[in-house]
Amino acid sequence: MFVVDHKTLRLSFNEFHELTIKDMPEYGEYCLLELKDGNYTAGEWHPASNKRKVAGMFLRGTADTVDAEEVARWHSLDRYDLTDSLGKEGVNWINIGREEEEGDRNVQFEGFKLIADKKYPKEEQFCLLIMNDGALAAGRWNKWRNGGGSFIYSSALASHSWEKVWAWTPLSVDKFFAMELEQENERKREKKLNKNPVADLELFKYGTDINTYYEKALEKLREEFSWATLPMMKKAIPVWQIAPLHGKYVFGHVSKSYYDDSDVVTPWTEGTTADEFIDFLCGYTRDKVAHCNPEERFKFGTDINVYLKMAFDNVKKDYRWLDKKMLKKTWQYDIRKVDGDLEFVRKYWNDSEYSVYDVESAEQFIEWTESDYQNVALRENTVVASYSPHFGHIELHGWNLESYVFCKMKSGDYKVSVTAGDRTTGGSRDFFITPGCFEAKTYEEFLDRYLEIVPEHSFGLGKKDLLPDKKLQKFLGY
Repeated sequence: MFVVDHKTLRLSFNEFHELTIKDMPEYGEYCLLELKDGNYTAGEWHPASNKRKVAGMFLRGTADTVDAEEVARWHSLDRYDLTDSLGKEGVNWINIGREEEEGDRNVQFEGFKLIADKKYPKEEQFCLLIMNDGALAAGRWNKWRNGGGSFIYSSALASHSWEKVWAWTPLSVDKFFAMELEQENERKREKKLNKNPVADLELFKYGTDINTYYEKALEKLREEFSWATLPMMKKAIPVWQIAPLHGKYVFGHVSKSYYDDSDVVTPWTEGTTADEFIDFLCGYTRDKVAHCNPEERFKFGTDINVYLKMAFDNVKKDYRWLDKKMLKKTWQYDIRKVDGDLEFVRKYWNDSEYSVYDVESAEQFIEWTESDYQNVALRENTVVASYSPHFGHIELHGWNLESYVFCKMKSGDYKVSVTAGDRTTGGSRDFFITPGCFEAKTYEEFLDRYLEIVPEHSFGLGKKDLLPDKKLQKFLGY
């Protein structure tokens, strides 16, 4: 790595260019910019088509540009390599351009910090960079949540990773960094205010323990729903808390900020007294409690095997090859007490790891379990032949149809696999073509039944596309 002392290093930029029709940067050239207000920034030059005057913009990031009219002078960053100078001991002054420029024609930058020392800029700070390969660059610091970060320098989040940067020094404050500084100052002010929050006596006459308010709401709910419990009420997400905001306690939802992991409090604003909040809690949790009736959820008892047998028998009617050995390869289920209430749970790798199935009825749990059993049945049935109908461009609610394949499986049954996506994401689904479809006497009647399972408006191909396809008709046995 370079041997110069970054603490004493100064870069002296000479050979600035006036931004004129005869002296503009090359298209895409990255430049240090002196603005007409005296500030310094940088950007990638994108000229406009107008050749009669200087027009265009310097890109600094997505929706982050500097208009040509704001720029007084520019200096290329792309045309220099400082490797030789940075590799010499005792160097503390490097001229970028001809040395004879003096006075206000010369601009110097110092105060460099090493990335290797984990000295990072503040969020949104735009900086001049010396890269590990000796090149010059610039960018706006974007901190990563897991440590480190990148310097965004152009649109579409084009960035220099921190690992490619040797040293940096800040350029002038711009509106984005100023906004971030103000937000940071606001966070500091908020933290100071919230050290000793005060409680409004009307709003918190029952104290500042949120469970007290939930319990008072529970007493009212039990007049209508005898089975109501606190855990049932707290299934209504998000759960209400008592938290400090602007130096006062409030009832609110508390979430984590995506940017700095700090608490974000959204206060309750529908009343001004404790009793009004308790009434609000009753309404907020009522629907969830109403659908947690244990008599509905566990109408077939508390033996999980009863529910699993029902799901298995229902799936077995159509997925005739399914056997119980296959079910060992999918989720395992149980009924157990969670926070004092009976719950359907889906277990993971061991008994101590599970998630709660928040279902409203026994029938809903059986239906969800059937879906898991159907998926494992399809995975266990090997595909022996396939056919893909021809189709052109088909857009599905913003996604493009990428694949539509009919598959014949080892058991002699059929399924269809559909894949759709956009430029950044996508997904696939398998649909079992139930035996009832094949009870149709004609291919056209078969399609009528099939398209109830895989409808055209959701998955792209309809009767007009599939009916003329003689190869598909033959593949399906018609």
